Amino acid sequence: QKMPPSLPATINIREPRWDQSTFQGRAKHFFMVTDPRNLLLSGATLEEARRVVEDYRAGTVHPGLTEDQLWRAKYIYDSAFHPDTGEKMILVGRMSAQVPMNMTITGCMLTFYRTTPAVLFWQWVNQSFNAIVNYTNRSGDAPITPSQLGTAYGSATTGAVVTALGLKSLTKHLPAIIGRYVPFAAVAAANCINIPLMRQRELKLGIPVTDENGNRLGESTAAAQKAIFQVVVSRIGMAAPAMAIPPVIMNMLEKRAFLKRYPFLNAPLQVSLVGLCLVFATPLCCALFPQKSSMPVSSLEPEVQDQIRKKDPWLETVYFNKGL
Repeated sequence: QKMPPSLPATINIREPRWDQSTFQGRAKHFFMVTDPRNLLLSGATLEEARRVVEDYRAGTVHPGLTEDQLWRAKYIYDSAFHPDTGEKMILVGRMSAQVPMNMTITGCMLTFYRTTPAVLFWQWVNQSFNAIVNYTNRSGDAPITPSQLGTAYGSATTGAVVTALGLKSLTKHLPAIIGRYVPFAAVAAANCINIPLMRQRELKLGIPVTDENGNRLGESTAAAQKAIFQVVVSRIGMAAPAMAIPPVIMNMLEKRAFLKRYPFLNAPLQVSLVGLCLVFATPLCCALFPQKSSMPVSSLEPEVQDQIRKKDPWLETVYFNKGL
């Protein structure tokens, strides 16, 4: 049997397979990254993917390896290992866990929104999950201390609960459909608190900025601010369809005889609707901004600009991992 030709060692697997300057290319990339099936892969499969990717980057091509197999290994590797530190990420913090975890939590937040204990419990669960995700998908390789983690977690949870309970009391005398949107307002407010706090070290010390070839040029707080803003917008966008569309549908269904006869179907229906929205909203909102974001050197802090000018006087654009 004839062996397939050996794969060239020139494919750039440090970058995604599809053109990241277009929304369509980024969407294809994130549909792969957020694929929930990646959670079912065994440790051995993950380690094999890591070996294939690291060997290929070092110039060693495994015999018989095809281009499709290489890209499959790259996406398995990216789904489980941090792009900056290379460490294996916490299972529930991976982007492939976003759909099943958010589907369950958001569905329950939208179902059990009528009583104060339920609001408190599900906002706490949601912020605990968000804290893990934000820490797991932070940008850069700088460690975060337990006290910083605790502050971020406590502040975001408090912010979400205060927002949810405050809005819940304000909507008591308004139509029922308005009350259903309280969880979304709380989630949006908490994202604005949780993400910057969980990544406060980046705002203080900056994140690594590189040239087009990945050569590290320094750390910039201006890049960190842009990265965190983009992530906050993406996360709120990600939550919007899942928290805005199901309440309208459920409000209509609850008036029908079917759900009055089978009220136990309320929660499963809500969770399923949320899941359907998230399958598309998660990758599409991740794709709003390139993962490898960029900004002009002239927009960086003066001291970082000076540092870069010494290394490369003609460089106009720097790149950084915005996180997810």
